[in-house]
Amino acid sequence: MKTSSWLSGTRLFSLVRIVTACTLVSAGAALAFVAAHPARVVAAPTYDINTLAGKVASLRGTAGLQIRFSAFIEEEAEEEEGPRSPTAITPVHVLSSPLDGTTIVAPNVLVNRDTAAAPQNETAIAVDPNNPNRIVGGANDYVTRTWSCFVNGTPCSALGDGYSGTYYSNNGGSNWCCNSNPNANYTPTTDPAQIGTLIPGVERLVGGQYDAGGDPSVAFDSQGHVFYAGLGFNRTSPPNTVAVNKGTFDGGGNLTWGPPTFINQTTSPSTLNDKEWIAVDSHAGSPFQDRIYVSWTRFIFQAGTGAYVQSPIWFVYSTDGGATFSTPENISGSAHYSQGSHPVVGPDGTVYVFWNGSTRLASLNSTYMAKSTDGGDTWSQPLSVATVTNIPGVRSTVFRVNSYPAAAAAPNGDVYATWNTEVDNTTPIYTGDPGCAYFIPGNHVSTCHSVAVYSKSTNSGQTWTDPAPVFAAGSRTAAGYPVTQPTPEPGGCQAGDGCNGSTFNAPSPTGPIEDVFPAATVAANGNVYLGAYRGTTVSPWQTCFSGPPPPVGRITCDFLGPYINNTRLDYVVRDLSGSTNAVNTQHINTRYGFGGGFFGDYTDIAAGSDNFFHAFWTDSNNVQNVVWFYGSQFVPTPIHQQDVVTGSGNF
Repeated sequence: MKTSSWLSGTRLFSLVRIVTACTLVSAGAALAFVAAHPARVVAAPTYDINTLAGKVASLRGTAGLQIRFSAFIEEEAEEEEGPRSPTAITPVHVLSSPLDGTTIVAPNVLVNRDTAAAPQNETAIAVDPNNPNRIVGGANDYVTRTWSCFVNGTPCSALGDGYSGTYYSNNGGSNWCCNSNPNANYTPTTDPAQIGTLIPGVERLVGGQYDAGGDPSVAFDSQGHVFYAGLGFNRTSPPNTVAVNKGTFDGGGNLTWGPPTFINQTTSPSTLNDKEWIAVDSHAGSPFQDRIYVSWTRFIFQAGTGAYVQSPIWFVYSTDGGATFSTPENISGSAHYSQGSHPVVGPDGTVYVFWNGSTRLASLNSTYMAKSTDGGDTWSQPLSVATVTNIPGVRSTVFRVNSYPAAAAAPNGDVYATWNTEVDNTTPIYTGDPGCAYFIPGNHVSTCHSVAVYSKSTNSGQTWTDPAPVFAAGSRTAAGYPVTQPTPEPGGCQAGDGCNGSTFNAPSPTGPIEDVFPAATVAANGNVYLGAYRGTTVSPWQTCFSGPPPPVGRITCDFLGPYINNTRLDYVVRDLSGSTNAVNTQHINTRYGFGGGFFGDYTDIAAGSDNFFHAFWTDSNNVQNVVWFYGSQFVPTPIHQQDVVTGSGNF
């Protein structure tokens, strides 16, 4: 991130809208000016949409629009490789906080098994419907960035990027498998002994054709097979795809992944596939039992100028275990400007797809739903579950956010959807408040905050209850104050920058607790569990005043800067019929990894037939030694990174 401010520093994710009638009037005035002064016409910008960076720039440069790619794609687009270090780097300063843990503390369980400080984020989880002890998780896994092997003399870590990682447990999540173990002189391979449970056949280092992949989603069928959906793409050239791999467990409980089936595979620079999600009809007796469903966003650009056109939701299904998929179908209706789709399947085989989207003239977005009662062959017109004020971020953080929905279907056919919306601090409106919309001039976003809400349908999605908050409102708790600001340092931070030796106290008032990245599941007994991060604590964080560019700058800082306020998170789960509890054992600091600007796009939660839920989130309370990172070698240096962690229970 380029700034630490709450509003401008967060990579704002929202969906397209024409902001207000005032915007239209301004546009008309501009056209009138151009007609009167033709010599002053400024040429429309063009964008190199052969690259991810060019596509991201096109979206950000589209006047009057607020659409964004997923945070994962944005992070991949802006990652800089930087020069390789000929000798091992000794960091000057490694940012940390004495309030953070140094290991994952029980009953939380560390899921990823690497030991070299590789980051992981964006969690997806599923439980075998026939075996509640068998669980599969997925995450964006950057483990190859820390591999100490070489490919033709080049460090493997220099070739590593975001990859599709998986992890599995056969004992209810108490232990997880596996770790990668590449040979010293590595040849790109699909050999499970070397790549662990990285998904094979998508990215180059694991025998595929793409530079990078990720955005995981996992689901079981009724036969105990597991399916992994993710993306494959290049950062500096057009090829991209949605991929689905089928996983099979043997008699000893070992998981083996088959080759990918590619969906909407393209080399056209005018198309980019983003933010897919998978669901499988695992309901015994359903007319579409074991049918596989995948939805995703298809971003479309003009071939000549690279200008953004639209981003509808597309859908496919498979009737042969993921070997082939149906012809892709646009299910967005008039909500052409959409993102963050999430399919779920009801016990009668009805498929519901939820997403965050907008029609062309809408002032606010909506959580949309479309459904199919014939296995995905035909679809209803999209229905607005509720209007949404897309959130701009969480106070005192810089990680990118969104208002994507999550959803789950209950055994009795009830359907639940949950998402984030921005509301006023004192008079909250949960059905969309224009006064809290950061993109509308004259708003009062400084007195608004992000809330997780949910809605329920008892009639197969025909009507929905008014959105209600998932959690009770509250104020952040201050911890770690006061601290003393650093004093001026030659060549570094000066008094005018905030390094003046003054006392830095907690904010007063501390501000409201904010929610982000909600998830939903329903247990076999009908208990509905909703989970989300909650920004419950505010504490001081010492910034980096200046440092080397990424990737080295992700590890080390040359000069320290002043302290700022930093919101730390809990992962909180609510049983709608009972209790609400934080399931993490330590507060989660989002400042670690990726410059603090990327902490994933979502969390997940799943329940088994034993009625235990398994919440799965990105955590940062773990310290490991980094030696290789993205092509640069370090003197073994203990650092915090992003790991993926579970917490289980039933309330």
